[in-house]
Order: sequence, then structure tokens, then C-alpha cells
Amino acid sequence: MYKAHRFSSIFSQYKSNICLTMVGTLLISIAPIAMASEHKNYPSSSSVNSQAMGKDYSISNAQDNAESKIIAIINGNLLTQRDVNNREQLFQLTAGIRLTPDVLQRMRPQLIKQLITERLHTQEMLRRNINIPPEQIAEAIADIEKRNGMHPNALRNQLSSDGVSMSTLIDQIRLQLGWSRVLQQELGSQSRITAQEVEQRQKALKQEVGQPEYLLNEIFIPVENARHPEQELQFTKTIIQQLRNGAPFPIVAAQFSQAQSALQGGALGWVQKDNLDPEVASLVSKMPIGAISNPIQVAGGYIIAMLSGKRTIGNEIGTLMTIRQVFLPFSSKLNPKSPTPQQISILNQANQLKNSLHTCQQVEEANQKAGSTRPSDPGPMQLERMNPEMANVLQGLQPGQVSKPLVSIDGIALIMVCTKEKKNIADISASEIANQLLSQRVEQISQQLDRDLHRQAIIEMHNTSNDSTTKPTSQPKRKHK
Repeated sequence: MYKAHRFSSIFSQYKSNICLTMVGTLLISIAPIAMASEHKNYPSSSSVNSQAMGKDYSISNAQDNAESKIIAIINGNLLTQRDVNNREQLFQLTAGIRLTPDVLQRMRPQLIKQLITERLHTQEMLRRNINIPPEQIAEAIADIEKRNGMHPNALRNQLSSDGVSMSTLIDQIRLQLGWSRVLQQELGSQSRITAQEVEQRQKALKQEVGQPEYLLNEIFIPVENARHPEQELQFTKTIIQQLRNGAPFPIVAAQFSQAQSALQGGALGWVQKDNLDPEVASLVSKMPIGAISNPIQVAGGYIIAMLSGKRTIGNEIGTLMTIRQVFLPFSSKLNPKSPTPQQISILNQANQLKNSLHTCQQVEEANQKAGSTRPSDPGPMQLERMNPEMANVLQGLQPGQVSKPLVSIDGIALIMVCTKEKKNIADISASEIANQLLSQRVEQISQQLDRDLHRQAIIEMHNTSNDSTTKPTSQPKRKHK
């Protein structure tokens, strides 16, 4: 999408603070792979599980089982129909939509390509002896729960109720964290952004003051053969239809986008018009806020763009706020026409508590006493980007003031404003510029490494009409001007 990529903080890729909008990607089933220095035939996840249960499934036996049908063999590692089915099921679960068999059929070829790429990523991690400690994975899961106001183990219970094994989440977190370490190794000394590079970028931005820039999200679908992009174009159109039907953009981007921005749910941050590919810039400048584009053909593939905001470079006055909240949960869902005695008691408690809260520290302590069902501190917020209902509640509050009780079907919240200031939020700090430059390098390194892995891989594709051993075309390079 970019002439020069700009992303949110790249350092989040190397930490375990994975947000819930990425659960779509994190739930992808990754089969265990045993690597060795010599090329061997590695077992699939189904054969590993079968052996652990005391059974001995040969490849011929596995093919007799519809779910164990071999789709591809990637450097000796099996990709089965079960893996593809899991991806389809998990996408529907995390996106909250139900796809028709026809839609699933159109999506399947692209899903298989992505699963092959994930196999190659996992093999590369193991080749480099990259190991993610269990404590780091546990920390990532705890962080997902904390950021979304979930009790400990609530995520495990949620997956279990949807028929998804916790191991699928663990395996995908391991892949995400491990691949970030691979990229760190590839970057080496290039991970250091110099003061001179930051200064050059600052000068360039000053020359663009007054020009438009856009808050964008993207999904990038690469095209393997530029002469025959029909399959990828059809897949792109299918994804757009699901987005317009209500599928969450961050989850879809996390699962299907082949750009590094997928790690942030497709978020690109604020982008100047002249830093976009001409095709993207031309369309984005005409799009209303909240719109999702038609397929945009760019070098190397197709872009789906979502416009979340517009502003003028160097001039956007916004109201920045920090808040604290206490949440008092109901023991059952609220029926407004027939509240339970417990719900009436919680409302009375909220009214009494409102008069006793005078500092943000007191709000935090009250939330802890209430069980910390939701985090007390949701992080910095901009008033102008909140949903209208919440903005109406907070815009009249001054620091130290508490809102009226806010009733939902799950409980009652009280919110206090801690700080509130007007600021030109279009200013970009030196650290943000450094992160943007580093993000661009990570994107380029990741694409190059993906091309190398595909070019060197031995990939045998299986289908009903023709089984052949092929070395797929390497992933095309996205244009960086």
C-alpha cells in the first residue's frame, strides 16, 4: 500500500501484549513439527496425536479418513484437511459470522496458501533453535484476558465452549512470538534507527504540513502469478463482502492479510497521501470515513483499505483524557422490565459509591474490591474518537468528577475523569518516527524472508485430479517507492 510504510509501534511485535482483536490469528491451528538437520518426513498433527493415543496411523490409513486427507506436504510436514477445516471454523467463530459452503469453497485456496506459509515460518523458527518459554506464552494469555476485562482462565473456558482446544491458541502465540524473533535476527544492526534518520524524516514531515493524511487499515492479498490473478481477486472480493456483512476488520486482517500490519489487525496509523501507491491514494481521497474499498490492484497483489479518519498534517486539535472506572457486575443478564433483587441492590450500591469517590486512586481501589471484572484503566483516550454515547457522558465531566451510574446488561459502571487536555495530536514524536522507520524495515525483511523460504521449500500439493511435486512461485514483492 505504501511508498514508505508507517505503522504503529513496532516494539509491540516483540512483546507478549497481544490484544483480543488478534485472537482471530492466534487461534490458527499449527501442527507440531519435529525438525532435524537432515531433511526428513515430519509427522502431521493428526499422526502425532494418534501415536500419543497408542494408535499407529500410516499415510494410507490417514487418507481413508476424510479429515486426515493430505492437502500438501511442506518439507516433509503434512498439511491435512483437518487443518483447513480448523481454520475455516476458527474464522467463523472469531469473526462471529456463519459462511455458506459456496463462500468457504471460494476462500479455501487462499487459506491453504496461508497455512503453507505458517508451516514454513514454524520450520524456520525451529531451524534457528528459537524457543518460546511457557512463561512467556502464559503471560501473553493473561494479558489478553486482562486487556479485555476477563477473569483468569476465562479465555480457556470460552474456547472450550466453542469446541476449540487451548493448544491451538498456545501454538499460535508461540508462532507469533517466535516469528518476531526470527525477524529480529534478520534485522541485526538494521534494528538501530539513527538520530540522523529521524531528523531527515522530521524535515520531510514539516514540508507536508497542511496536506491531507488518512487513518487507514489494510488487508494485503499477494498474487503469485501476475498474469493470472483471478483466484486472488475472487478471494479478495469474498473477504470484502464478509467485511461489509459485519465481520470485524481487525480479525479478518489478522487472519488473512500477508503484510506485517496484520500483527496489529491491519492498522497502519496516519498516512500521507503522497506516501501511498497512486491507486490507493486516488480511491482513499474519495472514500467516506468508515468505508471499505473495492479491491485495489497494486504491485504484487490486491489491497482492501478501510478509512477510519481524515485530518490535515500538523493540525488536529483533540481532547486527550485518562479515566478510571469501577465496574459492578450482575450475577445474571439484565432484563430491564424485570430486574432481579441482586441487580436492584447493585444499582443502590452504585448510587452510594458515587458520592464517596473523589480521586482516581479511590476508583481503582473500588474496582479491585468489586473483583476487577473489567480493567480500571482502559488507557489514554481521545474524546473525538469515542462512540457518541460515551463521548456525551465524558465531555461534560471535569477531572475528579464521576459519571452517573452507567447500566448495561452485564453490570453498572462509574467513570471518573483523571486528566483532560486539549492538544495538537497531529504532532509526531521522535520515538514514533523511529518506530515507523523500523516498521518499514521489518516489512521489507519479512517479505524477503518469505520469498526465500518459498523458493527453497519442497512443497508437494495433493488434489483429486493431479498430484504433483512443485516449488511454488515465490511471493511477489510489494512496491516501495
